Amino acid sequence: MAIEAYCVKCKAKKIMQDPVEGTTKNGKPITKGKCPDCGTTICRIGASKK
Repeated sequence: MAIEAYCVKCKAKKIMQDPVEGTTKNGKPITKGKCPDCGTTICRIGASKK
């Protein structure tokens, strides 16, 4: 499943590498992964579509 998120360093939307689902401190769903180009952690807030 390809999840797209915005990379702040590259200033573009990228497809996440190694996405991991979790929750924020206040309980909202979040997906974290790595940018394929620069390796920065990128996040997508909200439940992932299945």
